[in-house]
Amino acid sequence: MTTIDLNSDIGEGFGRWSLGDDEAMLGLVSSANIACGFHAGDPRAILATASTAAANGVAIGAHVAYRDLAGFGRRDMDVASEDLVPEVIYQIGALQALAASVGGRVGYVKPHGALYNRIAHDERQAADVVRAVKEVDPSLVLLGLPDSTVLRLAERAGLPTAREAFADRAYTPEGRLVSRREPGSVLHDAGEVAERMLRLVETGELTAIDGSVIRLEADSICVHGDSPGAEAMAREVKARLDAAGVAVSPFARAAA
Repeated sequence: MTTIDLNSDIGEGFGRWSLGDDEAMLGLVSSANIACGFHAGDPRAILATASTAAANGVAIGAHVAYRDLAGFGRRDMDVASEDLVPEVIYQIGALQALAASVGGRVGYVKPHGALYNRIAHDERQAADVVRAVKEVDPSLVLLGLPDSTVLRLAERAGLPTAREAFADRAYTPEGRLVSRREPGSVLHDAGEVAERMLRLVETGELTAIDGSVIRLEADSICVHGDSPGAEAMAREVKARLDAAGVAVSPFARAAA
């Protein structure tokens, strides 16, 4: 049976503000990328999300980011290595402690937003993230874009890696994500997205924004938890995969 992971960026509330329906998403996905406080999330939100994930058997991942609450971690930053390395370590450590307190464990790391995009090509920042993850726990899986600089460096450093595709995002002909500033960068039709993801799982192919067909190998599919209609989209993707005999299961361990 073909197997794929389904993940979502969640735990992104802060204080009195909530974002997305985390409880519903945690009933659908197999892996949860939990915000660690730098782009979103506070201790209370992180603890609640980790608790629900652990109770549902959902794998827990550290969604590390630039220190950018105002910009939701989506502003590109030239962060020095002496800051970036400890900041990534700090975020993973915070989630590890909170998850452990409710019987969960952190099994992987997924960078967020601008950091995710930057380390797809920036050698120095990619090396910083790899170093931080390895210093915390070399058994942590690093989740990122296929053929990205950060995954190549992680593999070279001996870290386990997983490749990610985005259900609700458009791709360039080069296999990169279309910038959110561009029209058509975010996809909204749940049925169309579900068919698109089934095609990816079965054939390794996607249609790029210009209509060309690209090859993309993926171990995990992401549905952004903050997108409008995220729950419906995740439900449709999962239902379509289930109907086709594709098992949805985490690539990293889901229990403590």
